[in-house]
Amino acid sequence: MPHYTAPLDDFLFLFNEFLDLKSAADVPGMEEMSPDIIEAVLTEAAKFAQEVLQPLNVVGDTIGCRHDHDTGTVTLPDGFKAAYEAYNDNGWSSLVADPDYGGQGLPGCLGLAVSEMNNAANASFAAYPGLTLGAYEVIHHHGSEEQKARYLPHMISGQWSGTMNLTEPHCGTDLGLIKTRAEKIETGDEAGKYRITGTKIWISAGEHDLSDNIVHLVLARTAGAPEGTRGISLFIVPKYTIQADGSLGEANGVRCGSIEKKMGIKSSATCEMQYTDAIGELIGEENRGLSYMFTMMNAARLVTGIQGMAMGDAAHQAAKAFAQERRQGRALTGPRDPDKPADPITVHPDVRRMLLTSRAFIEGARALALYTGLQLDIELGHPDEATRTEAGYWVAMMTPIIKAYFTDMGFEVANLGMQVHGGAGYVTDTGVEQFVRDVRITQIYEGTNGVQALDLVGRKLTANNGENLKAFFTPVFAFIAEHGDDPAMTEFIEPLKAATDALQATTQAVFTRMSQDPMEAGAASTDYLRFFALTAMAFMWAKMAKVAQDKLATGSASSGFYQAKIDTGRFFMTRMLPEHLALAAKIKAGASPIMNTQDAYL
Repeated sequence: MPHYTAPLDDFLFLFNEFLDLKSAADVPGMEEMSPDIIEAVLTEAAKFAQEVLQPLNVVGDTIGCRHDHDTGTVTLPDGFKAAYEAYNDNGWSSLVADPDYGGQGLPGCLGLAVSEMNNAANASFAAYPGLTLGAYEVIHHHGSEEQKARYLPHMISGQWSGTMNLTEPHCGTDLGLIKTRAEKIETGDEAGKYRITGTKIWISAGEHDLSDNIVHLVLARTAGAPEGTRGISLFIVPKYTIQADGSLGEANGVRCGSIEKKMGIKSSATCEMQYTDAIGELIGEENRGLSYMFTMMNAARLVTGIQGMAMGDAAHQAAKAFAQERRQGRALTGPRDPDKPADPITVHPDVRRMLLTSRAFIEGARALALYTGLQLDIELGHPDEATRTEAGYWVAMMTPIIKAYFTDMGFEVANLGMQVHGGAGYVTDTGVEQFVRDVRITQIYEGTNGVQALDLVGRKLTANNGENLKAFFTPVFAFIAEHGDDPAMTEFIEPLKAATDALQATTQAVFTRMSQDPMEAGAASTDYLRFFALTAMAFMWAKMAKVAQDKLATGSASSGFYQAKIDTGRFFMTRMLPEHLALAAKIKAGASPIMNTQDAYL
């Protein structure tokens, strides 16, 4: 079975040498981000992921969740509840939460690194605290002071967990069609609250036996609300009602009707939630629920991207270990190990291609995720408004890219991991096929990747008078100008500049064509997002190569690590980045080859 090893060396390189933490020095919590604290947190998180979560991964896949139809309860496999209690007791649930409500207040970018390790070790388990953190963020940003005091301390401690309830049987992405009702209570002890009635489906962590209470965030319509998305409000609906003294009261009118039988992440309960006159509290103002929920959805999209990359990393680690031990055939230039009956399969170019493609994606994606996470910390916490706004432009641009590209590639890398194993990868004994099954959902939930591409082209490109785009192109061109005359950087700067110039030209062409026909935006969107992602990854690799070159020039003791960074970056620039040429050609072909075929012949 696979054994996950957290990439501590890479995390420490990124936090201590690659990221400009000084640019966020004025962000609350960043004063704690000394190298010693960073290493201590990551080391302990790695131990927990490796020693507690990873051993439960196969158990969770084999046993899965159990639903009792009579009681509506869901039971997780043995070991999950103890792991959840240990997770909370060790302080992981409170790591990045507000100290005013019991959190530790560390920056979110550090939390993203912990999330990656949790998801690589056990994606099913990671869903529960991950969703709770998202629900916490919505209440923290948009809830009243009374709601914050009532819910946040319990959610931060992990005593209570959280969910988001959007989808209904008749609508998924098109939330304007939701029918769940919210009727205001005018008299009695519950006056001012609402009775929520309706059915929500595909609700991750909707019911389980890990926490004492589950805080559901539910989208619903109040009486007389406008049609479409303009008439959606957001409600807090706990599994158990909350008494005046803060203790738990009776069961609320919410019940898990069933759980889905799924392809993967089988111990992450995916529930049908039935609300019947459940007592709920309005968050903020009526009819603004969707905008409030986007606080959680955007954070979830970043984490989903990281989840895809993390499971790809787990599959890559398994494939690398297998390839170094498996002996088949001889090197094309002659035996590498003539005293052995065969050479390890790492001598074969195609095996090396698969392993290096995986590594180049994972390490480049990890850098882009943490770079974006730092910008998110700046957007949310920097005291200077202009600095916050500028960071927000980068985050807005990168959110759909990270969600879609990381999960597309996470699935691709998991498949490459299976391919490296050959026939052994297709059977359950090696464990690698679980990664393929588990990671596949990441391309679908939190908004399918096609929706992310439409968001990028249809909204993000045109938003803020082009400032989103400038937030990307300005630092890239500045880096190119700064290092363009450095001969050691030529092999990185030249392909980065070529891709960036081509992306700029393609962006302008997409703008022009979609202004004449909106169908052009839809036709270009998926290829355009991947083009943009490859260019952003090239920027990360060029920056990492520069750091590695500088460290090698000082005679660093970790010369093997830094040389590997340069070699892997070179592979990305020469073997992966050129895909942008084909993507540009497909975008140029326009919408007609896609749209002209009659529906009957699709």
